[in-house]
Amino acid sequence: MPLTRRSLMDAAAASFGWRRAYGDTTKVDALLTEQSETAYTAADHTALATAKNTNALAVQPGVLDARGRILADVLYLEGVLAGARNRGLHSEVIERLEDVVDHGHELTVLLADVVRSTAAAHASSGN
Repeated sequence: MPLTRRSLMDAAAASFGWRRAYGDTTKVDALLTEQSETAYTAADHTALATAKNTNALAVQPGVLDARGRILADVLYLEGVLAGARNRGLHSEVIERLEDVVDHGHELTVLLADVVRSTAAAHASSGN
């Protein structure tokens, strides 16, 4: 059975971990739903966190890891935002990207605060 051009593109995108661009909001909504369902069903996050995070210092590595990944993604999104501005994309796209970048930076600051508090809690507990 011959592959259509579209399915070949989808197969290539999937094999390289790329996401395709969709101009249809129904397809975008389906993709967003799929991402959410995958994230929520991939693992029992509560059970994993409860088992691993037995004290303040044990929380630190996971938070540091998340902060590092989020910071890298936010910096990438800053580049996307710069490109959108330089190309004169629709103002709503630019505004939404600005919101995401601002929120992402706020999130990394909050996560850094969590990391600092884990070290302070550990130090004050006498361990």
